[in-house]
Amino acid sequence: MSGVELKRTERLAYREARPAGEETGVPVLLVHGFPESSLMWEQVMEALAAAGRRAVAPDLYCLGDSPDPGPATFERNLEALGAFHSELGLGRVALVVHDWGGFVGLAWACEHPDEVAALVISDTGFFADGRWHGVAEMVRGEQGEQVVGALDRDGFAGLLRSDGADFDDATVDAYWRPFESGRGREATVEFYRSMDFEKLAPYDGKLGELGVPTLLLWGPEDEFAPIGGAKRFEREIPGARLVTVDGAGHFVFDQAPERCADEVVSFLREAA
Repeated sequence: MSGVELKRTERLAYREARPAGEETGVPVLLVHGFPESSLMWEQVMEALAAAGRRAVAPDLYCLGDSPDPGPATFERNLEALGAFHSELGLGRVALVVHDWGGFVGLAWACEHPDEVAALVISDTGFFADGRWHGVAEMVRGEQGEQVVGALDRDGFAGLLRSDGADFDDATVDAYWRPFESGRGREATVEFYRSMDFEKLAPYDGKLGELGVPTLLLWGPEDEFAPIGGAKRFEREIPGARLVTVDGAGHFVFDQAPERCADEVVSFLREAA
């Protein structure tokens, strides 16, 4: 039985797992990407709790079980993550991010360097000179509403499975729910259009300045956030360690959940 509970703050839904005994290190804050939710972290969170770590993972606005606050922009998600961290009284955390969660979580880390004890960065980007992949460019464009509006459940499943991840139907349904009955479609357009890479310029060099242990955990077959980004992080963050999961694409935590959980737990144990 899962030891992960679904909870809520005033702004965000979140999942939490607590160790049965004494905590062995700082809490772990995990931030998911598109089009997933905190559900993606369940197996990692269970492993962290078994290793003595409290693990918390919010749902970004309009994804998972989080409410609709209006425009679900990069800025509003960044502000909500900060409020979530404060409301739960987490203090210093090990931060784990994937996809969109990299933009939101790493920006928060740069703005709160004293609150970050370690980083795990997976299949994302955080570069002011970055470029969006083709699907994102379509969503950001004038026809974005039509592109997202035309997506049905089968097309959504195809997107999730497009680079090799074998999502089961129940998981696809869980991620599809905000798009079917919530404001997931609108939120997708709002976030992509708000996320101009130039907005990351104030954070140039800041991750390296954190001076914290950093694991780069990547699917080398990723077509959305290619391995070149991981190698750039490795160059720009002193001491960062790159681990690739053979055969995995963008959704590496879903393709190799046990391996990824082991990598995160082992890294944080060594970093403590």
